[in-house]
Amino acid sequence: MLRRRIVYVMATLATIALGIASRRFAGALPAFVATYAGDALWALAVYFVIASLAPRWPAPGIAVAALLIAAGVEVLQLYQGEPLGSLRRTTLGGLVLGHGFLWSDLFLYAVGAAAGVAVDRWRRPGSANRPPS
Repeated sequence: MLRRRIVYVMATLATIALGIASRRFAGALPAFVATYAGDALWALAVYFVIASLAPRWPAPGIAVAALLIAAGVEVLQLYQGEPLGSLRRTTLGGLVLGHGFLWSDLFLYAVGAAAGVAVDRWRRPGSANRPPS
């Protein structure tokens, strides 16, 4: 169990690095990737965080939880007052909370959560719908 948690934590860190790189090096990427990859990767990182905290959950359940969290954070972007505004002005707060609501992000979060399920199915065939033994 500890090994799986470590793998998920490492996957989280790698996904965060890819997400930051997709923003930092946006000019070197195709426009579609630069525009949309970060949001899908954000939801994928949430998937991996949840998987590391609850490694016995089935992949679809983790995906639903990740999608709900990501959508909840997106809806919070409709509120631009304080204290969230102060948090968003920090680097970490801006990365986690975002800055403005976009309907398209909800779709991208679903893509990221689905990618998490795909990774779990690839990594542990047959495990996506049932907890590991």
